Amino acid sequence: MSENLYISEREYDRVFTEITGGLLIESSDDDLGHYLTVRYLFAEGSHDTDLEAKQLQRTFAIEIKSASSTDRIIPAIKQLKFITENRDHVIPVLAVPFMRKAGQKLCAEEKINWFDLSGNIHLEAPGLKIIIEGKPNRYKHPGRPRNVFAPKSSRITRQFLLNPHQQLTQSDLVNITNLDKGFVSRIVRKLVESNLITRHDNGTYQAHDPSQLLNAWYDAYDFSIHQIIKGHIPARTGDELLKKLVNNLKNNNIISWATGLASAWLYTHHAMFRTASVYLKQLPDDKVLKDIGFDDQPRGANTWLIIPKDEGVLDGAKKISGITCVSPLQTYLDLKGHPERSKEASEELRNQYLSWGINDD
Repeated sequence: MSENLYISEREYDRVFTEITGGLLIESSDDDLGHYLTVRYLFAEGSHDTDLEAKQLQRTFAIEIKSASSTDRIIPAIKQLKFITENRDHVIPVLAVPFMRKAGQKLCAEEKINWFDLSGNIHLEAPGLKIIIEGKPNRYKHPGRPRNVFAPKSSRITRQFLLNPHQQLTQSDLVNITNLDKGFVSRIVRKLVESNLITRHDNGTYQAHDPSQLLNAWYDAYDFSIHQIIKGHIPARTGDELLKKLVNNLKNNNIISWATGLASAWLYTHHAMFRTASVYLKQLPDDKVLKDIGFDDQPRGANTWLIIPKDEGVLDGAKKISGITCVSPLQTYLDLKGHPERSKEASEELRNQYLSWGINDD
């Protein structure tokens, strides 16, 4: 889905005053940002009457972003903090067409108010508290965005997270990812501009906060971009199914890489699984599918054969108990598209393998 929409500031002004119940007095701009001054009527107790209506006037700094992906939200928050620094009378507010969960979490952590054009808002200011949640996304559009986490582009992010404490040059990234120099330069520049990686004085790059970079990628990641063939193979347990699938593929000279719930189980032994998912470089022919006992029935499927959109997903693979698994990083991303106990499995995997500290300059 593409959220890169052009929507006028006037529409954001209208929606903000409408969902907050205020009266727009002035919309203005300066070299730093866009501002709304809004008047509210509110009631409070009085000695002479039960309630007394009073006027409350507030000025908001509104930072508008055309998408709510984390790589857009992070620099927007930084800009809002800069705009409102030492200006106690100005209240920071981030505005997007639709605010996703990851963006909401970031705003909460940074104490930034926000609203979206879909009618959701989280606004806390002196004399005001307005929270509206659960309104659906009114800005869903077909198509996929070109971004730093697209399948090919994400080879670069993957290297910063597979080696979170290593400093990499652009030449290193070109050699490791097999991407051309100009492409690497463009993606690295976008990652730096989004405050997702840091450029050191010696010309190397590194994820300053690997967890933040992973959050941004996870927010943008779409498991369905891969070709996924779902079917059924008879087995009593998930463990039996995985071993049977991998061995039968191997007997047919087909290499596989476990991911999702099966891979998470091998890494952590935490959440048992029923569905076995494996990456393959190409789809087996009908004879091989018959030999491995694969019945192409999506209903009740316990086996997912996945042809990756980009083979970068295989970087960092490891062999565990005789079975080759994609990296914990890729496993974590793929769990986003899996059923069963995927949330529990991803939390445990992240705790054990993907918990990093800040890389200080």
